[in-house]
Amino acid sequence: MFTGIVETMGEIKEITQEGTNIHFDISSAITGELKIDQSVAHNGVCLTVVKVEGENYRVTAIDETLQKTSLGEWEVGKKVNLERCMPANGRFDGHIVQGHVDQVGFVQHISSKDGSWLFDFSFDDTKGNVTVEKGSITINGTSLTCFNSGPGRFSVAIIPYTFEHTNFHQLKVGDKVNLEFDIVGKYIQRMIKGYDN
Repeated sequence: MFTGIVETMGEIKEITQEGTNIHFDISSAITGELKIDQSVAHNGVCLTVVKVEGENYRVTAIDETLQKTSLGEWEVGKKVNLERCMPANGRFDGHIVQGHVDQVGFVQHISSKDGSWLFDFSFDDTKGNVTVEKGSITINGTSLTCFNSGPGRFSVAIIPYTFEHTNFHQLKVGDKVNLEFDIVGKYIQRMIKGYDN
Protein backbone atom coordinates (compact mmCIF):
# COMPACT_ATOMS: atom_id res chain seq x y z
CA MET A 1 0.00 0.00 0.00
CA PHE A 2 1.10 3.55 -0.74
CA THR A 3 0.00 6.97 0.49
CA GLY A 4 0.54 9.22 -2.52
CA ILE A 5 3.33 11.15 -0.81
CA VAL A 6 6.12 11.21 -3.40
CA GLU A 7 9.53 10.46 -1.86
CA THR A 8 11.75 11.50 -4.73
CA MET A 9 11.98 11.50 -8.50
CA GLY A 10 13.84 9.03 -10.67
CA GLU A 11 15.26 9.55 -14.14
CA ILE A 12 14.80 6.98 -16.88
CA LYS A 13 18.24 5.99 -18.15
CA GLU A 14 17.46 3.17 -20.55
CA ILE A 15 14.42 1.50 -22.09
CA THR A 16 14.64 -2.05 -23.43
CA GLN A 17 11.90 -4.06 -25.09
CA GLU A 18 11.73 -7.84 -24.62
CA GLY A 19 8.78 -9.40 -26.36
CA THR A 20 5.71 -7.46 -25.22
CA ASN A 21 7.45 -6.37 -22.00
CA ILE A 22 9.47 -3.21 -21.51
CA HIS A 23 12.34 -2.88 -19.01
CA PHE A 24 13.00 0.57 -17.56
CA ASP A 25 16.41 1.30 -16.01
CA ILE A 26 16.03 4.18 -13.57
CA SER A 27 18.47 6.25 -11.52
CA SER A 28 17.30 7.75 -8.24
CA ALA A 29 18.47 8.91 -4.82
CA ILE A 30 16.91 5.81 -3.23
CA THR A 31 18.48 3.21 -5.56
CA GLY A 32 21.00 2.15 -2.90
CA GLU A 33 18.15 1.35 -0.50
CA LEU A 34 16.17 -0.79 -2.94
CA LYS A 35 16.11 -4.59 -3.03
CA ILE A 36 15.07 -7.06 -5.69
CA ASP A 37 11.35 -8.00 -5.40
CA GLN A 38 10.55 -4.67 -3.68
CA SER A 39 7.43 -2.81 -4.85
CA VAL A 40 7.82 0.85 -5.79
CA ALA A 41 5.18 3.18 -7.22
CA HIS A 42 6.35 4.86 -10.44
CA ASN A 43 4.01 7.72 -11.39
CA GLY A 44 1.43 5.81 -9.39
CA VAL A 45 2.08 2.42 -11.01
CA CYS A 46 3.23 -0.33 -8.64
CA LEU A 47 6.22 -2.06 -10.27
CA THR A 48 8.62 -4.67 -8.90
CA VAL A 49 12.36 -4.05 -8.73
CA VAL A 50 14.01 -6.85 -10.73
CA LYS A 51 17.62 -5.65 -10.77
CA VAL A 52 19.82 -3.22 -8.83
CA GLU A 53 23.19 -2.25 -10.26
CA GLY A 54 25.22 0.76 -9.15
CA GLU A 55 23.12 3.91 -9.27
CA ASN A 56 20.43 2.30 -11.43
CA TYR A 57 17.67 -0.21 -10.86
CA ARG A 58 15.32 -1.98 -13.26
CA VAL A 59 11.56 -2.52 -13.32
CA THR A 60 9.52 -4.33 -15.95
CA ALA A 61 6.11 -3.38 -17.31
CA ILE A 62 3.93 -6.00 -19.01
CA ASP A 63 1.68 -5.22 -21.97
CA GLU A 64 -1.44 -4.91 -19.76
CA THR A 65 0.27 -2.17 -17.73
CA LEU A 66 1.54 -0.42 -20.84
CA GLN A 67 -1.96 -0.36 -22.36
CA LYS A 68 -3.71 1.04 -19.26
CA THR A 69 -1.15 3.63 -18.11
CA SER A 70 1.12 6.30 -19.55
CA LEU A 71 4.23 4.10 -19.25
CA GLY A 72 4.24 3.29 -22.97
CA GLU A 73 5.04 6.97 -23.64
CA TRP A 74 8.03 7.17 -21.30
CA GLU A 75 11.31 8.28 -22.85
CA VAL A 76 14.94 8.31 -21.72
CA GLY A 77 15.54 11.39 -19.58
CA LYS A 78 11.97 11.58 -18.30
CA LYS A 79 11.55 12.07 -14.56
CA VAL A 80 9.05 9.92 -12.71
CA ASN A 81 7.55 10.21 -9.22
CA LEU A 82 8.68 7.47 -6.83
CA GLU A 83 7.21 6.16 -3.58
CA ARG A 84 8.13 3.01 -1.69
CA CYS A 85 5.44 1.03 0.13
CA MET A 86 4.28 2.49 3.40
CA PRO A 87 5.97 0.81 6.42
CA ALA A 88 3.61 -0.76 8.96
CA ASN A 89 4.68 1.77 11.60
CA GLY A 90 4.74 4.74 9.21
CA ARG A 91 2.79 7.96 9.38
CA PHE A 92 -0.22 8.09 7.06
CA ASP A 93 0.16 11.49 5.43
CA GLY A 94 -1.77 11.06 2.17
CA HIS A 95 -4.65 8.68 1.49
CA ILE A 96 -5.01 4.97 0.68
CA VAL A 97 -3.27 4.37 -2.65
CA GLN A 98 -2.93 0.87 -4.12
CA GLY A 99 -0.62 1.62 -7.01
CA HIS A 100 -3.26 0.25 -9.41
CA VAL A 101 -4.04 2.86 -12.05
CA ASP A 102 -7.74 3.00 -12.94
CA GLN A 103 -7.31 4.91 -16.19
CA VAL A 104 -5.40 7.72 -17.80
CA GLY A 105 -6.44 11.35 -17.86
CA PHE A 106 -5.26 14.38 -19.83
CA VAL A 107 -4.01 17.83 -18.86
CA GLN A 108 -6.54 20.33 -20.21
CA HIS A 109 -5.25 23.62 -18.83
CA ILE A 110 -2.47 24.94 -16.57
CA SER A 111 -2.62 28.38 -15.02
CA SER A 112 -0.31 30.20 -12.64
CA LYS A 113 -2.03 31.61 -9.56
CA ASP A 114 0.64 33.92 -8.09
CA GLY A 115 2.61 31.31 -6.15
CA SER A 116 0.67 28.18 -6.97
CA TRP A 117 -0.65 26.43 -10.07
CA LEU A 118 -4.12 25.29 -11.11
CA PHE A 119 -4.28 22.13 -13.23
CA ASP A 120 -7.47 21.09 -15.02
CA PHE A 121 -7.79 17.43 -16.04
CA SER A 122 -10.21 15.42 -18.14
CA PHE A 123 -10.91 11.68 -18.20
CA ASP A 124 -13.30 9.26 -19.89
CA ASP A 125 -16.22 9.05 -17.45
CA THR A 126 -17.83 6.16 -19.34
CA LYS A 127 -15.46 3.84 -17.46
CA GLY A 128 -17.50 4.50 -14.31
CA ASN A 129 -14.91 6.42 -12.29
CA VAL A 130 -15.95 9.59 -10.49
CA THR A 131 -14.37 12.34 -8.43
CA VAL A 132 -15.96 14.04 -5.45
CA GLU A 133 -15.64 17.72 -4.58
CA LYS A 134 -12.85 17.99 -1.97
CA GLY A 135 -12.24 14.25 -2.33
CA SER A 136 -8.92 12.51 -2.93
CA ILE A 137 -7.35 11.67 -6.29
CA THR A 138 -3.95 10.24 -7.18
CA ILE A 139 -2.29 11.82 -10.22
CA ASN A 140 1.01 10.26 -11.31
CA GLY A 141 1.30 8.83 -7.82
CA THR A 142 0.68 12.14 -6.04
CA SER A 143 -2.13 12.38 -3.47
CA LEU A 144 -4.19 15.50 -4.18
CA THR A 145 -7.59 17.06 -3.44
CA CYS A 146 -10.15 17.54 -6.23
CA PHE A 147 -12.31 20.58 -6.83
CA ASN A 148 -14.39 21.80 -9.79
CA SER A 149 -15.42 18.17 -9.87
CA GLY A 150 -17.82 17.11 -12.62
CA PRO A 151 -18.45 14.30 -15.12
CA GLY A 152 -15.11 13.57 -16.75
CA ARG A 153 -13.31 16.55 -15.27
CA PHE A 154 -11.73 17.96 -12.12
CA SER A 155 -9.08 20.44 -11.01
CA VAL A 156 -6.27 20.40 -8.45
CA ALA A 157 -4.14 23.16 -6.95
CA ILE A 158 -0.39 22.59 -6.76
CA ILE A 159 1.75 24.41 -4.19
CA PRO A 160 5.38 25.34 -5.00
CA TYR A 161 6.86 22.46 -2.96
CA THR A 162 4.79 19.86 -4.83
CA PHE A 163 5.48 21.56 -8.17
CA GLU A 164 9.24 21.38 -7.60
CA HIS A 165 9.50 17.98 -5.87
CA THR A 166 7.26 15.99 -8.24
CA ASN A 167 7.12 15.86 -12.02
CA PHE A 168 4.20 18.31 -12.16
CA HIS A 169 6.72 20.90 -13.37
CA GLN A 170 7.18 18.76 -16.52
CA LEU A 171 3.50 18.50 -17.42
CA LYS A 172 2.14 20.29 -20.47
CA VAL A 173 -1.36 20.68 -21.87
CA GLY A 174 -2.31 17.47 -23.66
CA ASP A 175 -0.03 15.24 -21.57
CA LYS A 176 -1.35 11.87 -20.41
CA VAL A 177 -1.34 11.17 -16.65
CA ASN A 178 -2.07 8.10 -14.52
CA LEU A 179 -5.20 8.36 -12.37
CA GLU A 180 -6.12 6.25 -9.36
CA PHE A 181 -9.50 7.22 -7.96
CA ASP A 182 -10.29 7.12 -4.24
CA ILE A 183 -10.80 3.50 -3.17
CA VAL A 184 -13.55 4.42 -0.71
CA GLY A 185 -15.49 6.12 -3.49
CA LYS A 186 -14.99 3.12 -5.78
CA TYR A 187 -16.45 0.73 -3.18
CA ILE A 188 -19.42 3.00 -2.52
CA GLN A 189 -20.09 3.37 -6.23
CA ARG A 190 -19.95 -0.41 -6.71
CA MET A 191 -22.42 -0.95 -3.84
CA ILE A 192 -24.82 1.62 -5.28
CA LYS A 193 -24.62 0.31 -8.87
CA GLY A 194 -24.53 -3.37 -7.92
CA TYR A 195 -22.10 -6.03 -9.03
CA ASP A 196 -23.72 -6.67 -12.40
CA ASN A 197 -22.57 -3.29 -13.79
